[in-house]
Amino acid sequence: MSNGTPLGDFLRARREALKPHDVGLPEHGRRRVPGLRREEVALLAGVSSDYYVRLEQGRESSPSPQVVEAVAQALRLDAEATDHLNRLCLAASRRPRDRRGRGGRGGQDQVSRQLLELMDGWEHTPAFVLGPALDVLAGNSLATALHRGFERFDNLARMVFVDPAGRAFYQEWERAAHSCVAELRAAYGHDPTAERINAVVGELCDASAEFAALWRLHEVKGKSQEGKHLRHPEVGDLHIRFAAFTVNGAPHQQLVVYQAEPASPAAAAFEALRAMATPPVPARTSPALDSGTGDQ
Repeated sequence: MSNGTPLGDFLRARREALKPHDVGLPEHGRRRVPGLRREEVALLAGVSSDYYVRLEQGRESSPSPQVVEAVAQALRLDAEATDHLNRLCLAASRRPRDRRGRGGRGGQDQVSRQLLELMDGWEHTPAFVLGPALDVLAGNSLATALHRGFERFDNLARMVFVDPAGRAFYQEWERAAHSCVAELRAAYGHDPTAERINAVVGELCDASAEFAALWRLHEVKGKSQEGKHLRHPEVGDLHIRFAAFTVNGAPHQQLVVYQAEPASPAAAAFEALRAMATPPVPARTSPALDSGTGDQ
């Protein structure tokens, strides 16, 4: 974790990730700091160096939309990273009494009965619901069978970085690792004080040096529709597609659906998994990263 502010940490990490030639600035001699200097970002954003220093140090928490946009352009942020910057600015300006502990407690862990029934009816499609800290809040029978090689089907980030089965299951492990951390970082931006997200991040930073290094990069990316290459210990390789959907009524939950091409080896593997599937996992109400229960 960090002793700075979430906004300052993000600005510092993205500044240090850029080189002068990335933004069209000359680079002369040896530089004492990684990446751009603060005054260089200030010059590119059209603000004073003192003002930008205050932003990074957390002494300026309410920049105008124009300043936020200028800083985002100076740091070459994409749309998702710019949205994240705006959320951090909003969180920094929010008074403590305005915070509601978003990010993995209370009603956000409750999966609606209608959604559970919908997933249970998908006999040929693995589907599960994620909370903002990548806790698996519920999953259907096929999703449980797909992940049966793991110690617990409980939290995707823990499964990728800590569970011994992770590197064999995710054949593109580095891609999965970057994706998990970037998704957690995006969720963190909605409320940097969220207890559950901070608990997961803290435990994973202690358990995995690779997670800690990626977390310090401050990369931001939500789930998107793309392909995956998985390897199940019993049915072998699966090349699948997946999509993630925001759940209406629970905007910090995501419904993740895996699909196989019709008549493909992956479709046949799904059928084999269906034959060995166990009843669906019930929805959770109080996830714990290091609990001994398999609640996904």
